[in-house]
Amino acid sequence: MSFIWIVAINLAAVTGLLILVWILSLLLRDSSIVDTVWGLGFTLISWLTFWLADGYPPRRFLLAMLVSIWGLRLALHIGIRNYGQGEDSRYQAFRRHWGDNYWWGSLFQVFLLQAFLCWVISLAFQAGQHSAEPARLTWMAWTGLAVWGVGFFFEAVGDWQLVRFKADPGNRGKVMDTGLWKFTRHPNYFGEAVIWWGIFLIVLEDLSNFWTIISPVVITFLLLRVSGVSLLEKTVVKRRPAYTAYQEKTSAFLPWFPKKR
Repeated sequence: MSFIWIVAINLAAVTGLLILVWILSLLLRDSSIVDTVWGLGFTLISWLTFWLADGYPPRRFLLAMLVSIWGLRLALHIGIRNYGQGEDSRYQAFRRHWGDNYWWGSLFQVFLLQAFLCWVISLAFQAGQHSAEPARLTWMAWTGLAVWGVGFFFEAVGDWQLVRFKADPGNRGKVMDTGLWKFTRHPNYFGEAVIWWGIFLIVLEDLSNFWTIISPVVITFLLLRVSGVSLLEKTVVKRRPAYTAYQEKTSAFLPWFPKKR
C-alpha cells in the first residue's frame, strides 16, 4: 500500500478515536480523559501501520513495539493518576471560556487538535515502517534503540519517583528534588523528548526519511513551550513557593548537576 494511503487511513482512524472520546467526555463532563487516550492514539497508529505497510518486517515490528510500550505505559500512568480527581484545571479554564458552547469548542480546541498532533508526530514511525530498505537493522537502529531506552528510563522512573513522593503525606507542599528530579526539573518531559529522537534515529536508517525530523521537533517544542515545562512552571510557583529555590539550582530540562548555593 502506498505511503499516502497509509497516512490517510491513520489520520481517519485517530480522528475517529478522538471523536468517540469527545462524545464520552460530554457524557462524563470531563475532558481530562483525552490525556489518557493520547498514548493510545499512537499505539493505534503504530499497529495499523504495521499491518498496512510493506516495509522491512523487523523494523516495522521494532517500531510498533517501542511506540506501544511507551504509549500503553503513559496511558496507564495518566489513567491511574487522574482517576477520581475530576476535570483538569486546563480544561476547566477552556470550559469557562467557551461557556454554553464548550461542547462544540472542545471538539476542535481539544480533541481534533490532539488527533492532528498525534498524527503529525507519528509520521516518523509511519515512514520507518513503510521503508523496505535497508533490509536489515543497522547500527543506526541499535543507536536509536539505546537512545529510546535512555528516554524511557527518564520518563518512567521520573513518573514513578514523583508518584512515590506524592503518596507520602509528609511531603505535602514540598518540592520533589531527589532522584532524577535532582538533575532536571522535568525528567519525564526530557525522557519523552528523547524517546522520539530515538525513534527518529531508527527511521533514519532510510536517509530519505530525514524529513520526518518534524516528529521529534514538534514533540520537543510542545513539551518545552506549550503543554509541558512552560505551562507547568507558570502555576507551580504559586502553589509551592519553595519551587523558586529549586529553579535556581536545578536544570529546567537537560539533566545536569545541581548548582551549589
